[in-house]
Amino acid sequence: MAKPYGDDLRRKFLFAYDQGEETLEELADRFLVSVGWAKKISAQRKRTGQAERVPHRPGRKLRAGTEAQRQVMDWVASKPDLTLAQLQARLYSEAGVSLSLGRIWHLLKKLGLRLKKSHSTQSSGTPRPTSSVVKSSLRASSRSRRSG
Repeated sequence: MAKPYGDDLRRKFLFAYDQGEETLEELADRFLVSVGWAKKISAQRKRTGQAERVPHRPGRKLRAGTEAQRQVMDWVASKPDLTLAQLQARLYSEAGVSLSLGRIWHLLKKLGLRLKKSHSTQSSGTPRPTSSVVKSSLRASSRSRRSG
């Protein structure tokens, strides 16, 4: 893959264009760059106000800033049993940051926090199937075979 042009070429090109020496097409011929590149950097400078390249940062951008991340750390430290939904509601109401539950999960993972079950809490109300139920059904099926 080709390397991007340096910032010095961009600045020289845009300086020459600002001086009104030539059109973008003529300057592109003179600087040995494509007309598309010339139009792109001209439009980019109008949009951002800077002649230098914007650094490329691949991957998803986390919308929760460092202040919101600190708040989440403080909330979890003070009350570790907060659910993702509760964290989501607090982030929206107090920090004005709207994140999905999946993004909050990734934020906690990035911060090194885990959602782990506590062994000191009561077990859930759903009973586990006992082995006696399985044994009794096996006995019934063996009885039906003997009589038949």
